This record gives sequence, structure tokens and C-alpha cells, in this order.
Amino acid sequence: AYENKYYLACALSRPLIARHQVEIAKKEKATALVHGCTGKGNDQVRFETVYLTMAPKMEIIAPVRVWEFKTRDQEIDYLQSKGIKIHVTKKSPYSIDNNIYGRAIECGVLEDPWCEPPEEIYALTTDPAKAPDKPTYVEITFEKGLPKKVDGKAYTPVNLVKHLNQVAGRNGVGRVDMVENRLVGIKSREIYENPAGAVLHMALRELETLVLDRDSMRFKQILSQKYAELTYNGLWFTPLKEQMDAFFNKVHEDTTGTVRLKLFKGGCHVVGRKSKYSRYREKMATYGEGDQFDQSLAEGFNHLWAMPFMK
Repeated sequence: AYENKYYLACALSRPLIARHQVEIAKKEKATALVHGCTGKGNDQVRFETVYLTMAPKMEIIAPVRVWEFKTRDQEIDYLQSKGIKIHVTKKSPYSIDNNIYGRAIECGVLEDPWCEPPEEIYALTTDPAKAPDKPTYVEITFEKGLPKKVDGKAYTPVNLVKHLNQVAGRNGVGRVDMVENRLVGIKSREIYENPAGAVLHMALRELETLVLDRDSMRFKQILSQKYAELTYNGLWFTPLKEQMDAFFNKVHEDTTGTVRLKLFKGGCHVVGRKSKYSRYREKMATYGEGDQFDQSLAEGFNHLWAMPFMK
């Protein structure tokens, strides 16, 4: 997650859209590529990085950066004057991005970071206060780090995400309100809805705590932040991304198992985990009968550990 909050629903989609845009442009023998991004956002960089690396000789046209409209209200007035129907109004001027993974909402009153987001902006998630009064339990099964089943039922990746968006969203899970550092150097207040992302992210990290050795887990967490930054910054089709993919594929060779989560009024909590590759040893961790941990070794270990700091 970018800056530990954003599950990158929009950022993940831009390189894919841009790549197909380039492929179609080449097929149609087009001479230019066009996007509708502003000059102060991240998406312009994500699109144009793909354009420039995959079709460097094509002209790039970005009308929003050069047209005469300076405000969102001016854009709304222009569209209405031309009889073009849009869902955006001056009372509800939000900019919304939506795909199968999640939603992003900005503009309007949200530009004040002190202002509580109005309930009208949400579409995927129930108000936690109005969510069901009984918790929902879900079990997610991973194979080599990839989610394959929910509650024992196999899903395609797309249908798995759609299903979790419904189940978690119904319980008010997946809302994010954050001030993030944009690639272009400014801070921006963003609202995200990503129920599936919230659940999958928590479940995978929990499974990793069970199956990975300490050093691998901690290094993977460091690289995960770098991977999120790389994705956020539009560097999807790059050598570093491919190299990091190789690391994650290796580290997830044994990341197979099931995690049980409790979804309740906006909360998502892990309540169980299991794996045939588990490194957890109950007989070593127990304080009850059957303890196999040799505590007589502790004194020597502690002395060696503290030795560099002893005077």
C-alpha cells in the first residue's frame, strides 16, 4: 500500500490502459496519443511514461493542460452549455475514478483536509455505523501468494475481487481518508474505497508472518513499500519492477495457506491463520505442558547479545 494506506486501484490501471492505447494506436497507424489528465496530477506521468517508452515518436496531446478552463465550475458550465449530460454538478463536483478494484474521490469540500467526507461520496462501502450488527467471517486461501478461494470456493481473480468488494463493503470495510504525497511534489487529500484491497492486504501479510523466516519477512516489507512507490509513480514497465517481481515470486513459494478474518462495522481483524508451511511451533512457544524450549540456553545467548555494548 502506498504510504501504508492507498491500495493503488487507479495507479495499477494506468499502465495497462496506456499500453493498450499504444498498441491500438500503432495498429491504426495513428500519429498521436491523447489523455485527459490535468497538469498537477499523477496520472499524466503514468500515461506519458508508457507513451514515451513504447511509442517515443508519437505526439502526445493533453488538452486539459492547455485549455482555457481554470476551474471545475468553468468546465461544468461549458459542458452544460453544450447540452452534454454529466453526473457532476456544482453542489457535487467530485472527481471520481472507478474500476473493478476500487474507487478514488477528490475535489469539492474534500480539498479541505479538516472537512469530514460527506456520506454521499461513497458507493462501495456501507456507513460503518449502519453496517450489520453481526460480524461476517471470511476465509481467504492463498497459493504461492495469490488469492484463490474465499470460504473454500474457487474464484477467478476478477470475480474474487468483486466478491470481496461486496462482502467487505457491506460491512463498511475499506474506506481510506489520507493526505498523500503526489509524484509532482504537492500534497493531496484523497478518499479511497477498496474493500477487497483492505482484506487481501491484511490477509496476505498475516499469512507471511506465519510462513516466512524473520529476515525474509522484514526485507519483503521494505521492498513492498518500494514496489508501491514504483507503482504509484508509473514505473510499471521497467527493469526494476521485473527484478522485484522475481524476488516476490521467490519469497512467496511457500506462501500458501488460509487466513480467517472478522469483518464488523468498518473493522477488519485477523482471527485465524493456518498453513502446511507454517514456521510456528506451538511446543516451542507454549508456556504450558509440553514446552520444548530449552531455557538453560538463554543466559549465554543474552550475554553474547549484549557483549558489543558492555564496558
